[in-house]
Amino acid sequence: MRSQFWNAPNQITLLRLLFVPFMIINVLDMRYGWALALLIVSAVSDGLDGLLARLLHQRTKLGEYLDPIADKLMLSSLFLSLSFTHQIPWRYTVLVFSRDIGILAVSLVLYMTTPLRDFRPSIFGKMNTACQIGAVFFVLLVHVIHEPWVMLIRHLFLQGVFVFTLVSALHYIYLTGHRLHETSVH
Repeated sequence: MRSQFWNAPNQITLLRLLFVPFMIINVLDMRYGWALALLIVSAVSDGLDGLLARLLHQRTKLGEYLDPIADKLMLSSLFLSLSFTHQIPWRYTVLVFSRDIGILAVSLVLYMTTPLRDFRPSIFGKMNTACQIGAVFFVLLVHVIHEPWVMLIRHLFLQGVFVFTLVSALHYIYLTGHRLHETSVH
C-alpha cells in the first residue's frame, strides 16, 4: 500500500485534492479568474496522472478510488460554492448532490449486503461529469471573458447537467438492477 501511495500518479491526484479549498476560497472571494486558473491546472493534472499511470505501468487500486474522489470533491465543492455566490442556480446543485448521495448510499448498501462489486460509471454518468466540468468552467469564464457566446455555452452546459443528471440516475438504477440480476443468476 505504501508504494501505491507514493507513486507519481497518486501524488498528482493528492495534489489535485489540495487545490480544492483554494478554488473555493477564490470563488467565495469573487476572484473567479484565479478559481478558473486552478480549475485548469486541476484538469491538466487529472489528465497527467492518468497518462503517467498508463505509461509508467503504475495503475493502482488506490488510484482507482482516489481519482474519482478528487474529481467528485472538486465538482461538488465548486457547485456548492458557486450556488452560494449565486453563480449557479440552486436547482442544479441540489440535483447534482441528490444524485451523487443517492448513488453513494445505494452502492454502499449493495456493497455491504450483496456480492455486487461493479459500480463503474455508465456513458451517461461520464457525460454528466463532462457537462458538470463544462458548466463550472464556463460559469467561471463568464467573469473573465464578457462575451454573449460564453453566456450561451454556460447556459447550454447547465442544461446538459440537468438532463444528464436525471438520465444518468435513471440509467444507474437500470444498470444496478441488471447487474444484481446477473450476480444472482451466477
